[in-house]
Amino acid sequence: MLAITTLLTPQYAARINRIIKGLEMEFGLDDVQATPDPHITYQLAGVRKLSALKSVLSEVASTTEPFEVHTTGLGVFPGPNPVIYIPVLRTDELNRLHQRIIKATAPLCLRTDKFSGPDCWLPHISLALHDTTPELLGPVLQYLNQQTFNLKLMLDNLAILRQEGELFLCEELFPFDGAPAQPPAPHEPETTACPVPAALAPPQQT
Repeated sequence: MLAITTLLTPQYAARINRIIKGLEMEFGLDDVQATPDPHITYQLAGVRKLSALKSVLSEVASTTEPFEVHTTGLGVFPGPNPVIYIPVLRTDELNRLHQRIIKATAPLCLRTDKFSGPDCWLPHISLALHDTTPELLGPVLQYLNQQTFNLKLMLDNLAILRQEGELFLCEELFPFDGAPAQPPAPHEPETTACPVPAALAPPQQT
């Protein structure tokens, strides 16, 4: 499975990695570091042809302007190994980008995950996963509670992450460098204008 993501800009990637390194030093949590680049995931997918995926993502990125999103607080996906994350607030721009990615990649996907759909998708930045335990959850959240997670992020790329050994590394990055593509105007049949008698004409707006 490949991950279609946005990598955080260097400033915020460094900030997130400092938090992750702190969790390793305090609690020994380091599995999240298998993906060295902090990111927001749009979709996990198995595809027929990687070159075709790169082509459609390049097109989406080339018609997308960089835009801002905000994060706030902390979240937990419960389970035997709880995932601790920073939620990213969904906006109209972020939702549109996610929908464009899903639509563009749909013909290429052999399989995807159920959480990529627009109704279930919860954009986030992972801080700890896989090596956590329910017993660690309280102390870890107490430690993280000393920091603030209200961030303003600039999203400026799409990236494919691919597993190589135990790591998930950037296969290719596509910078945002355009305005969103506008749908073509609907075709209207030609009409012949008929003069309106002055007595029937609507009053002029001022």
